[in-house]
Amino acid sequence: MASVNHFHNERDEHGEIICSKAVRAGKRTYFFDVKSTQGDDYYLVITESRRRNNEDGTATYSRHHMYLYKEDFGKFMEGLSEMIDFVKTNKPEYFESLNEGNKEE
Repeated sequence: MASVNHFHNERDEHGEIICSKAVRAGKRTYFFDVKSTQGDDYYLVITESRRRNNEDGTATYSRHHMYLYKEDFGKFMEGLSEMIDFVKTNKPEYFESLNEGNKEE
């Protein structure tokens, strides 16, 4: 799984893009975009982009967005951390390859 960081100031139809990170994972790419409102508040847009191969050999991409606002950052991180800890406890084998990769560094 590779990641790329991009830092820039650019405006799209939903706000100024402050920072962006793409995480490639097989046929999916996850984009984490920090954007700014006109009032200079930051919010996070999480996008899942999924590649689908058509019968004619061409590819299309479907995208799903989730908007996370500053007042929800703490509760979101708490919930996500709790669910990841649950999976680590009940399916530790899912994380074995991650632990092996960290040992090689």
